[in-house]
Amino acid sequence: QSIHKDLEEKIARFHQREDAILYASCFDANAGIFEALLTPEDAVLSDELNHASIIDGIRLCKANKYRYKHMDMQDLEAKLKEAQKHRLRLVATDGAFSMDGDIAPLREICQLAQKYDALVFIDECHATGFLGPNGRGTDELLGVMDKVTIINSTLGKALGGAAGGYTTGPKPLIDLLRQRSRPYLFSNSLPPAVVGCASKALDLIMESNAIAQSMAAKTQRFRSKMTAAGFTISGKDHPICPVMLGDARLASVMAEDMLNRGIYVIGFSYPVVPKGKARIRVQISAVHSDEDIDRCVEAFTEVGRKHGALP
Repeated sequence: QSIHKDLEEKIARFHQREDAILYASCFDANAGIFEALLTPEDAVLSDELNHASIIDGIRLCKANKYRYKHMDMQDLEAKLKEAQKHRLRLVATDGAFSMDGDIAPLREICQLAQKYDALVFIDECHATGFLGPNGRGTDELLGVMDKVTIINSTLGKALGGAAGGYTTGPKPLIDLLRQRSRPYLFSNSLPPAVVGCASKALDLIMESNAIAQSMAAKTQRFRSKMTAAGFTISGKDHPICPVMLGDARLASVMAEDMLNRGIYVIGFSYPVVPKGKARIRVQISAVHSDEDIDRCVEAFTEVGRKHGALP
């Protein structure tokens, strides 16, 4: 319907790209792009900690596959040198990584891509709407909006929270996806109610950068107070704040105790994260007040002392 086309146009305008295409989810967008874009003559270079949907999308294509160590630019450069024999090279990375809250070194990635004549693809599901001065994501945050070729992201998190995903980038690519991308061709369009919700969310974020700025301030408040209390918070300046505990049982019982205090946080342990890297993942939202954040830190401190995570 026309509302779908209007939303695609709005997404492209928000990201300052030529065009956009809607999917039922970003998982579908990631499943649909690599197979349509890359041939057996091409190469894709993927960060080892990329989201499962990127990994699955890459599995579906016939391109030559290279995996580089997590955010390791020396390893990426070595793989790019090795991949020079292929027709086209695509570097694929999460903009912000969902488990650790760390942010890809996009400046360095884009410099290497330029040096070795490669395209850059980023998954922005954990960045769109709140990272960067205007919430446009990690490419805005790091000043490389003109150097990233393709962005896949979601409408299911910051931009509405219901469902939906998209690819935005050069118009010829979007035209190709409309003809070749299977999850787009063989799925229903997004329900109109979801389209309306996402469209309104984009209106709000494009009218003012107040929401994005408030997210940065709230994230800083939580991270600094938790660090001062003695906790280790992984990642850097991201609203995904993993409270690193190490022990799987400790993460589980602490999360349960937090829920008893009216605070809903999730414990993660192996196999979702590596052994010895168990954590409670906290996600700061624009609707959290300073009082909410302070109460959460107080509860963490009490529960941490009770279970021996803090002295």
